Amino acid sequence: MTSGNVAGGHKANLNNPQTSEESKQHSREVLENNDFDYATNNDSENKNPNNVAGGLKATLKNPNVSDEAKESAKERLNDM
Repeated sequence: MTSGNVAGGHKANLNNPQTSEESKQHSREVLENNDFDYATNNDSENKNPNNVAGGLKATLKNPNVSDEAKESAKERLNDM
């Protein structure tokens, strides 16, 4: 299974009305915390740094995000 398939599965989960909010939150965390190689070859170097920073800041303020994910987001923000 390729990373694109994994990302696609998590994206599908986010749009599925049958899945729980807990499951959707997990998918959000996986997508936020991993640099997947999408079919369009969007690597982290081609991402808008302001959008990345905004996503990381949102992770820090989201009460449904684990402490581990928040710590990772904080470290990534400090590295920017």
